[in-house]
Amino acid sequence: MPPITAVTTDPDQYVDPVVSAATTVVLFVVVFAVLYLLGKYFITRGVARALQSREFDPTLIDLATSTTVTVVAVVAVALAATVAGFGVVLAAFATLAGALALAVGFAAKDLIANFVAGVFIIRDDPFDVGDWIEWGGNEGVVREIELRVTKLDTFDNQLVTVPNSELVNAAVVNNDFNDSRRVSVGVGIGYGDDIDAARAAVLEEIDGLEGVLDDPAPAAPVTTLGDSAVVLNARFWIDPAETGYGGIRARFLEAVKTRLDAEGIDMPYPTTELTGDLDVTTATTD
Repeated sequence: MPPITAVTTDPDQYVDPVVSAATTVVLFVVVFAVLYLLGKYFITRGVARALQSREFDPTLIDLATSTTVTVVAVVAVALAATVAGFGVVLAAFATLAGALALAVGFAAKDLIANFVAGVFIIRDDPFDVGDWIEWGGNEGVVREIELRVTKLDTFDNQLVTVPNSELVNAAVVNNDFNDSRRVSVGVGIGYGDDIDAARAAVLEEIDGLEGVLDDPAPAAPVTTLGDSAVVLNARFWIDPAETGYGGIRARFLEAVKTRLDAEGIDMPYPTTELTGDLDVTTATTD
């Protein structure tokens, strides 16, 4: 039986590796902390001031500063790992992060598109909260503009949540953007009625409406000779911030109908009258 040899372990052999590892970790933490704190303090302030000086929307400024903090943290990790000698780990981390970013990009492409569209909506300011807008056959009053979606209230008091990419890619009509808006209403009268008398009655009813602007002046030219009616296009202007379009249009229609009836001016239905002989051939079968 061979003799048993005692194995002795020298604790000193682990001292250098432990000290080296601890030094590396401490160096990484110190470098990261210094770079992160300095970058967060100076770079984010610089970005915020630059955007504020150009009068960017506060939402975009907050988004830019948050994104800057994230970028500073990533750069600080990369530089700290390089200084501390974590080159292999850093390379593996970069590869993993790239693959993860690619996968997330494909999975969330619609979300990213809406997010980018929200940035453009906030930056370009095509409409504000409270504006009445129309797009793609839809309409509503803007309640809230977020980075991903825009929330609107319909005239039936329903909440509609619209992805921002849909609004960016559509032709959006802002009915409240300008200081004035024209209201146009077709008023049909009979061919035997006096056009001047009908026009005078229409203009008088427009003048009696509250909220109609004096400039441009109201008008009622003949615009269409229909099948059964001569159509006068009543035109007047309002301030959409002060007067509702739908309300004043409804009041005008009611007022002008009552006035023309009182003056004996006909308002015919827009129907087609058939004239002449109608030749009907009846076929018989043996």
